[in-house]
Amino acid sequence: MSRPVRLALVILAASSAVVGLWAQAFPRSFYDDFPGLGRVWVAVDGPYNEHLVRDVGGLNLGLAFVAALALVTGSHVAARAAGGAALVYGVPHLAYHTLNTTGFDALDVAAMLSALGLAVVAAAAALSARPADGDLGDGAPARSG
Repeated sequence: MSRPVRLALVILAASSAVVGLWAQAFPRSFYDDFPGLGRVWVAVDGPYNEHLVRDVGGLNLGLAFVAALALVTGSHVAARAAGGAALVYGVPHLAYHTLNTTGFDALDVAAMLSALGLAVVAAAAALSARPADGDLGDGAPARSG
């Protein structure tokens, strides 16, 4: 697996794990405090709903798992699955926030759209993973004989 694909998978796994763990373990804090450092991105966009926040956490943990699996196994198939899943989630998420910036200051808009844009670029890079010579898709080298 190429270095850019590995980097993309690290970005996807790490960012999804942070969001997923925070939203699952501390849903009210995620709603009130995400992304941290005194900034607030979730509470600006509607009333608190623990069910939806925990669903976002579970979704992100699932994305993190697939990206981490791709990293551990070196499988280009798993990398493509991680990239495709992250694009299915990330493109509409980026589009929503691009079109809905009311209530956010310029710094928050720039930071939010940059972070979401980076995730989409990383997802596209992971989706582009190519098999190494002899790669059977499971990360193991081809078996002879």
